[in-house]
Amino acid sequence: MTRAKAFEIVERPPTVEEHLMLWQAAGWGTVDSRMAETSIARSVHAVVAEAEGRTVGMGRIVGDGAMYFYIQDVAVLPEYRGRGIGRAIVERLLAYIRANRYAQGLAFVGLFASPGKEGFYERFGFRDHSPSMTGMFLVMEDAEPAGVAIVTGGGSGKENSEGGGSV
Repeated sequence: MTRAKAFEIVERPPTVEEHLMLWQAAGWGTVDSRMAETSIARSVHAVVAEAEGRTVGMGRIVGDGAMYFYIQDVAVLPEYRGRGIGRAIVERLLAYIRANRYAQGLAFVGLFASPGKEGFYERFGFRDHSPSMTGMFLVMEDAEPAGVAIVTGGGSGKENSEGGGSV
C-alpha cells in the first residue's frame, strides 16, 4: 500500500496564479486576474496547502474580522483530494476565527457549499438554518458603465414594499 504524500498548511494568501489555477481546477470557471488580486488582498485571512513543492489547495476568510466571517475559495486539486487537505484547510480557518473573533459576542461564520459537499461542512458544525434563516445572495455580473447614476424612487412608495422582510 502506498502512503499518501505529506502536505503542509501555510498561513499565507494564494498568489493570483495559484488562486486562478485552483479556482479552475475546482470547476468554478474563470475569474479576472485583476479582480482576484484585489479580492485576495482584502481577505481577512488565508491559507494554502503545499505538497511536493507546489500549492495544491487554498482557503480564505472574508468579512469584518469581528462578528461576520465568510469562508471562501476552499479548493483542493483533484489529484490531492481524499487526503485530508480540505479538512485541514477548514480546521485552520476555523481556528483563526476562534482566536481572532470579538471575544465578547457572537461570531457568524458562513459559506456556500458546492453541490454534494454539504456533508463535508456539516462535520464542522455548519447547518442549514432554514426556514428561520435563509441564505440569499445577489450575483452582479456586469458593472454599470462609469458615470451612470441609478435613480430610484419618485413613485408612491409601494415599489419597495414587496417581500415584507427587514434588512
